[in-house]
Amino acid sequence: MFISFEGIDGCGKTMQSALLAQALRDEGRQVVHTREPGGSKGAEEIRRLLVEGHGERWSPETECLLFTAARRDHLERTIMPALEQGQTVITDRFADSTRIYQGAARADLRDVVDRLHALMIGTEPDRTFILDIDPEIALARGNARGGNEDRFESLGLKFQQKLATGFRSLAREFPQRVRLIDASGTADEVAARIRAAL
Repeated sequence: MFISFEGIDGCGKTMQSALLAQALRDEGRQVVHTREPGGSKGAEEIRRLLVEGHGERWSPETECLLFTAARRDHLERTIMPALEQGQTVITDRFADSTRIYQGAARADLRDVVDRLHALMIGTEPDRTFILDIDPEIALARGNARGGNEDRFESLGLKFQQKLATGFRSLAREFPQRVRLIDASGTADEVAARIRAAL
């Protein structure tokens, strides 16, 4: 299976994707746990351009191109080879993030995002988990992490609220693929909801 985790910054998707990857390994499955932007050498180089620096460093249009370039490298070098070998791939973000961040919250570019995706990626996960949490809680978590990968958190609460609305609408748009998961409570409680949905 190809599984993606999505949600606003600080929703817990990085932790939950790692917990699911470990749980499946414990059951004897071969699992590749990866992330976007990143997940391959070239995509990791592009990642630094996207997640560091001030919030308005790039236009939404430039972000679409950079994310798509990173995703193409990730797909070619990590995701497809693993799937072809019969492994499960779990990624912390995939195309749905671009659909919401650049396609809806940063600008009204959804049509551009979808056309780029169809031309250059052409792949969707088998299952997507969107971790749904109060944007104020998520933003506080994200800011508490520290580090220099805080470009999107720096855009503030209103931006995170727009993202949350966008991700919820995505769950309604793709009901066969997407599961909206309540991300409140302990990590174990959230993990149990994900396993039940899987």
